[in-house]
Amino acid sequence: MTPMDYDILRRLYNSGDEELVLTPRTLEANTNWSRSGIEDHLPALMDHGLIEYYDQEKSLYQISERGREWLEGDLPTKTLEEDD
Repeated sequence: MTPMDYDILRRLYNSGDEELVLTPRTLEANTNWSRSGIEDHLPALMDHGLIEYYDQEKSLYQISERGREWLEGDLPTKTLEEDD
């Protein structure tokens, strides 16, 4: 997990408020990361089951249950590394 991965998950989770459904472009606008960098990281987050498509055709992403568990500290990073 990288700082960018953490920021993407944190933005989708939207702690304290309703979770968000975002595109790479809106993630870029709401983080300090480039759109191309975000697009490079999304497949790995999906492979680990941390995010999922809300609408694949529109490139809308949402956090998954597993992503929530990781952010809340209920899923160890080591478990994600063992998935590789």
